[in-house]
Amino acid sequence: MKLMVRAHDLGVKDAESINKKLCELDLDGVQLVAYKSIEGVSYSPSSLSKEQAMSISRTIKQNGKDIALIGAYFNPVHPNNAKIENGIAVFRDYISLAKSLGCDYVGSETGSYNGDPWIYHPMNHSDEALDRVVDTFSALASFAEENGVSIAMEGAFGHVCHTPERLFEAVERINKGNIRFIFDLYNYLDISNVDTAYNILERGLSLLGDRILLFHIKDFVIEENKLKQCGVGRGVLDFDRILRAIYAHNKNSILVLEGTTGDDLPFAVTYLKDKIHKIENDDSVIL
Repeated sequence: MKLMVRAHDLGVKDAESINKKLCELDLDGVQLVAYKSIEGVSYSPSSLSKEQAMSISRTIKQNGKDIALIGAYFNPVHPNNAKIENGIAVFRDYISLAKSLGCDYVGSETGSYNGDPWIYHPMNHSDEALDRVVDTFSALASFAEENGVSIAMEGAFGHVCHTPERLFEAVERINKGNIRFIFDLYNYLDISNVDTAYNILERGLSLLGDRILLFHIKDFVIEENKLKQCGVGRGVLDFDRILRAIYAHNKNSILVLEGTTGDDLPFAVTYLKDKIHKIENDDSVIL
């Protein structure tokens, strides 16, 4: 298994520093959200040129590092149509730049009618919401196909695709071969279903299958009857169980740390690498 991190969780703002941090932490690569991790790049179309993209890719990929996913997250059901239009334009821009950035995947979540922040809204579970997500990502998948690129879609409890089943339904309706899944267990959890976390993991692995591009790795504690994200290895999740399930599903899985920053990051890397090493050298893991 490969262990990576979101580039903007490294606390630096240029490609050379990103590569240096990856080397220091002995990580395999990044999920790159350029407008959050590269100084001077904004969340707007045409903010990044092809030449800049190629330079960023070359620099980050030094020393054998990789870019597993380009993040261009937007809310396709935002109540402000101007924000939707800008989000789609940015996403299309990164589809066009994907090859220059050295990555074949551009990803987003499925959004919320709440707008900002993207939290639960009753309309999210409606047929109308799913129809809008399907229509938007169908068009993006077609544009990506023209560019030889794939898109990756991610579900979350408070969003339109609030379960692995709902996300699977959306992708089945889009019916394109160039769509992959981002699986984030924490995203699907809430105080109302946290006791079924490992069942959700198993359901997701079974349902989404080999179309899972990568796994986001997060941890949490429970405070005042709410889930609160914390550094990986400092919360309540059983990562021996989680990593064994992922490894049994695909021994070449890509794991991306998300939201673990600062002093928590080197601890999390050591913590996970130790577990990965033990699992990869354990003959009892069923593949």
